[in-house]
Amino acid sequence: MAFLNDLKELVRPYYLVNCILSISFLVLKTVSPMCMYLFPVGESQCELDMKQSEIMFFLLFVIVMRARKTGSVTMLAYLSTGFMYCKVASLILWFNADPRYGLVFLVLFVLQAILFPEPSYTGPEKVVYFNATSLEEELNRNKKIVWIVTFYTVWSPSCVNFASIFSKLSAEYTLDNLKFGKVDVGRFPELAKKYYINDTSFSRQLPTIIVFKNGEEYDRRPAIDSKGQLQKFIFNEDNVKVQLDFNNIYNDCKKNPIKEKKEKRVKAE
Repeated sequence: MAFLNDLKELVRPYYLVNCILSISFLVLKTVSPMCMYLFPVGESQCELDMKQSEIMFFLLFVIVMRARKTGSVTMLAYLSTGFMYCKVASLILWFNADPRYGLVFLVLFVLQAILFPEPSYTGPEKVVYFNATSLEEELNRNKKIVWIVTFYTVWSPSCVNFASIFSKLSAEYTLDNLKFGKVDVGRFPELAKKYYINDTSFSRQLPTIIVFKNGEEYDRRPAIDSKGQLQKFIFNEDNVKVQLDFNNIYNDCKKNPIKEKKEKRVKAE
């Protein structure tokens, strides 16, 4: 079902335009008759030269490694990760072939970013966004509430990929005593330090999900073992549900709702 939903997303202008830009050099350099008109006779027409082939192979290697590092496991996540690298490589190849072509491609590159930005999640979500002080206040306000909080940054590809998944989970599981929150540790680094989260550009802890019970940390992913080593974790929907035991947490909270205080009625004499 998720795969079918991804296929439907591919018809959006963002994916279509990015796909065209990403493969533009490869197609126009190798397919006749376009290659014969665009490239001088002196160059090897309708085939990649050694330097161009090396750039293409290096690009493929970078995309695969980067996607694995960021935990991109869905088709759309792989595409979003790969588009930028493909476009940068194409820009280099176009400039190397002819600076005029490179300038035209650069203009198209910028126009695409302005006119067709990456689609953002528009479905329902029930997420509370905390600042440097409000998280602690909320955890202590009512300790019967279980909080599932994501610590993220806006510049991390892993965080961006996970944002829509977390929003969907919040819409599916939220109860009066089970709530979801987010903290931007890029804006509030003191919270990253407090919860032992590395928020640097080389961090493997972005995003981090922490489950709070009774106002205290109960579980987190990625977890840290007894030796202080960070355990690798892929942030997809199934992993989060299973590893953080969402279904049992949800059932426990549903069986033990917060009892509303009944107002005392004053009987009229």
